[in-house]
Amino acid sequence: MSRIDDLIAEYCPDGVKHQTLGEIGEFIRGNGIQKRDFQDSGFGCIHYGQIYTYYGLFADHTKSFIDPNLAEKRKKAYKGDLVIATTSENEEDVCKACAWLGEEPIAISGDAYIFRHHQNPKYISYCFQSELFQSQKKKYITGTKVLRVNGDAMAKIHVPVPPLPVQEEIVRILDSFSSLEAELEAELEAELEARRKQYTHYRDELLKFERES
Repeated sequence: MSRIDDLIAEYCPDGVKHQTLGEIGEFIRGNGIQKRDFQDSGFGCIHYGQIYTYYGLFADHTKSFIDPNLAEKRKKAYKGDLVIATTSENEEDVCKACAWLGEEPIAISGDAYIFRHHQNPKYISYCFQSELFQSQKKKYITGTKVLRVNGDAMAKIHVPVPPLPVQEEIVRILDSFSSLEAELEAELEAELEARRKQYTHYRDELLKFERES
């Protein structure tokens, strides 16, 4: 048996419970941060658009900052919360989530939601990527040009909620695959760059002729 099978047999022999996100946590809507508010230092913040242009599945530092005085009145994500982009022009990016793993709280813009819970944050972030989640979210998308999913709708989506030791093992396995994928991508990119240089060299050599006298 695999380590996962062992843990399931130990902690949930009758099967893994599926619950709605509303049953295991709460959704809090972000508010009032514009790109014009960004500055080079200050209070860390995440703008919803950055979730699908800059951030991955989890983060422990922010790209942008706002004035601490402005941050006082803004909704904040704390360590372990998910930050979710709930507005996009394409279906794939709606509900893209990033688990905040930094020690300090951060401010969150409008068109993003915070999901506060007591599960493994990486596990929940992986759940948001799953086909199970994606297939359910589609029926809650509203809009045509600009697509949206609100917190009340996300709260109805079901996810498997195994005990924390099982979640931690799943995260360990998925993290290792993600690391391997990143390594392979770097190796392939280096190989591709070498082939580009080789191509350029031979192209230039093959097209280099002595000019007629």
